[in-house]
Amino acid sequence: MKNRMLFLAAACVVAVKHPPALAQDSSTVTPVSLPLRRTSLGPDSPTGLWSTVSDRDGKPTGIVEIREVDGELVGVVRRVLVDAVDSVCDKCSDERHGQPLIGMEVLRHLHRHGDEWIGGEILDPEDGKTYRATIKLIEDGKKLVVRGYIGLPMFGRSQTWVRAEE
Repeated sequence: MKNRMLFLAAACVVAVKHPPALAQDSSTVTPVSLPLRRTSLGPDSPTGLWSTVSDRDGKPTGIVEIREVDGELVGVVRRVLVDAVDSVCDKCSDERHGQPLIGMEVLRHLHRHGDEWIGGEILDPEDGKTYRATIKLIEDGKKLVVRGYIGLPMFGRSQTWVRAEE
């Protein structure tokens, strides 16, 4: 239960919500997506496409596009790599309630602070809760550590996303 109260990344949520799809061979799952745009500003910027990876089983679950809007970073689900065509955020309590996961803004309000982006939030569509968030590039911009937490960052959970091909 304690882990449930902590951070679950948005793409990981899809895997938890639809466990039978994870048992399938990834070649039999039809990817669902929105058009992708080239947005990466280079290896020192988290903008661009990121393959989210389930911290439960290590399998890719989706693609999130991170972009800069009005000086802040936002992340939008662009592809779901598990069968979740009709998945909506039915537990969200804000304007995202009932909205499809694809196209949903799951990261918001991140701003640069040294080599990290802080002050933001991440949505867990599985439980509809929003957590505080920080992100940090590692391995020359090839990976992104996404940390969601309640209160202090030490009371949270991290997930490592991999830069996706554009």
